[in-house]
Amino acid sequence: MNRANKRNFDVLRPVKISTDFIKYAEGSCLVEFGDTHVVCTASIDNKVPPFLKDKGTGWITAEYGMLPRSCKTRINREAIVGKPSGRTQEIQRLVGRSLRSVVDLSKLGEKTLRIDCDVLQADGGTRTAAITGGFVALVSALAGLHAKGAIKVIPVRTIAAAISVGIVNGQAMLDLDFQEDSHCDVDMNVVMNSQGKFIELQGTAEKNSFSNEQLIDLLKLAKKGILELIKLQTQVLPELDLVGFR
Repeated sequence: MNRANKRNFDVLRPVKISTDFIKYAEGSCLVEFGDTHVVCTASIDNKVPPFLKDKGTGWITAEYGMLPRSCKTRINREAIVGKPSGRTQEIQRLVGRSLRSVVDLSKLGEKTLRIDCDVLQADGGTRTAAITGGFVALVSALAGLHAKGAIKVIPVRTIAAAISVGIVNGQAMLDLDFQEDSHCDVDMNVVMNSQGKFIELQGTAEKNSFSNEQLIDLLKLAKKGILELIKLQTQVLPELDLVGFR
């Protein structure tokens, strides 16, 4: 099958991360995976959830949403329904888990960082773009706290990024767009850190089951793509110099 932009099976869509995208947020960026565009912001609360009160540790949580015309047909705002959908809740939890895994929360103090991921335009891979951009917004906010003396160090242990892979017409592919995702045999989202260790794998046989060999091929593709994303993250985040990642 011919891919958009005539890219090879192991090539990412054009990726761009624009930092300081939102004026008022402590950290922000616009992340673009091809025609998927997600705004990620980080906000700081000087308090933690009740279950962490007086424990001297911080927290990271995430919210995710799609604008009504982020898709070809209008989708209703979830605020109208009164609660987030199951898909939205799943993605929010995934983003939160992924970012908490790479931060030493004990060095944050009793502060909560809220990562908001708003999809402006969707063409597949919105959750992976949200994680990749969410990390950038998070580090920007942490660097601001450090510059003000509110925290002694930037408590980032490693970098996190995510990408989708799948099997389409028998071919393993990297970074699926919507058309590919809607016709794939296997769909997988992979979150990995800069140490080459996996944070989360979400793999589903949409039509046909997959073998151990195919799983290994998908993970190799995902690792290749994520390392490219991590390289881009380090390029747009001079703050990572303070953590020793460059």
